[in-house]
Amino acid sequence: MKIKDITDYIETLAPLSYAEDFDNVGLLVGNYQTEITGVLVTLDTLEQTIDEAIEQNCNLIVSFHPIIFSGLKKFNGNNYVERVVIKAIKHNIAIYATHTALDNSFKGVSAKMCEVLQLQNKQVLIPQKGTIKKLVTYVPVKDADKVREAFFNIGAGTIGNYNQCSFNVDGIGTYNGNENSSPIVGIKGRTEKEQETQISITFPKHIEGSVLKVLKEVHQYEEIAFEITTLENTNQHIGIGMIGELITPMNTDDFLKYVKLNMNTKCIRHSAPLNKQIQKIAVLGGSGSFGINAAIAMGADAYITADFKYHEFYKAEGKLLITDIGHYESEQFTKNLLVDYLKEKFRNFAIILSNKSTNPIYYS
Repeated sequence: MKIKDITDYIETLAPLSYAEDFDNVGLLVGNYQTEITGVLVTLDTLEQTIDEAIEQNCNLIVSFHPIIFSGLKKFNGNNYVERVVIKAIKHNIAIYATHTALDNSFKGVSAKMCEVLQLQNKQVLIPQKGTIKKLVTYVPVKDADKVREAFFNIGAGTIGNYNQCSFNVDGIGTYNGNENSSPIVGIKGRTEKEQETQISITFPKHIEGSVLKVLKEVHQYEEIAFEITTLENTNQHIGIGMIGELITPMNTDDFLKYVKLNMNTKCIRHSAPLNKQIQKIAVLGGSGSFGINAAIAMGADAYITADFKYHEFYKAEGKLLITDIGHYESEQFTKNLLVDYLKEKFRNFAIILSNKSTNPIYYS
């Protein structure tokens, strides 16, 4: 088994095209064609993580956070990032990071938080824009079913769990050729007149390459006329953060105790307690202060995230309870999510959960 077999499967859960522009995701160190001896899954990649990979005979580290975030110009070992990369290369250990690609997955970081907190009726908090595309093309009527089926086979026509395709094969857009005007089909050096019909299909942006490949494979024209546009429609299955509901409403004190217990955190920084029951909860793993307006707009009673600054707590304005549980604490179950996901597919292969804490923050 090669590294690419593992990373391709991870990218069915978290396509890299949905990572934020500022991020650095994918294979950061190593070669996709390397044979794998084992996979170590971690939240962060530190020197101790490389040591653990060596001990466990793992030559691929799947990390949530990227060890290389901004550009590296030197490899002198003067900081922990350089030392990690040098050590990984020295021991032929590859490093792959998923980060905001997994943040924006409907089954990713925030979904895991919802699972741990037992939230129901979850939906994306901040949908990512520009994730739905539409292809319009014309095909001979007799080939329409074949083209439609080929698109369906690669997942086109479905957004999330819902069929949202529009195959226009009912005569609308049909072009009837005549003596003076007809589409020409080039088939092995000969031409013939055809009757065309329009096919339009929506698809998630990460499969655009596959859509174009299939179009060229199944379409019989030598030169294919088509148009791809990005839709403004909101895709409720791609985006960062989630919002869901507790099964039973709680007061502020009980809610904070519940969050401490389930999220395995000893300390919560929070805004002023609310004089009402808390049931609708917004969550966002990592630094999530930017999501407070979305949480308020969606009617959240509480917002669980991390890295709020002093003045940002004022933004609660009595509308919701801000709960800053810590960056590491909000994302700590992400590695469990990845391990479970990989073990479903690769049952007879060494997928190992790192037992090292990489939390750089201590509480006294």
